[in-house]
Amino acid sequence: MKYNQRIGKFGEILVKNYLVRHKYDIISLNEKISFKEIDIIAKKDKKIIFVEVKTRSSNIYGDSVDSFNVSKMNNLKTAIEKYIFENKINEKYLQIDLIAVDINRPQKTAKIKHFKNIF
Repeated sequence: MKYNQRIGKFGEILVKNYLVRHKYDIISLNEKISFKEIDIIAKKDKKIIFVEVKTRSSNIYGDSVDSFNVSKMNNLKTAIEKYIFENKINEKYLQIDLIAVDINRPQKTAKIKHFKNIF
């Protein structure tokens, strides 16, 4: 596994644990839809929440939020639309969140930023 993939998986584990601590029920991790992927699908307060996780261990190219660009947003929307259709989910009960993880390796810390209802 490449370094970036390991960092991404580590970020997803941190976010999964964060969501569980905040009373989210995890439905699925790394849900594959055609050639797209939804990082985390969770449930809380009758809502199905689709979570995109972005993790960075360096800010050379910007922080983790900066890595969520229009192309990635469109891929996420496509995957969610297909998931909703296949699972007959009422769009009224949906939420799409972005959770950004910035890892500080020297200090062995991670900062989690949770953006709710991003679109």
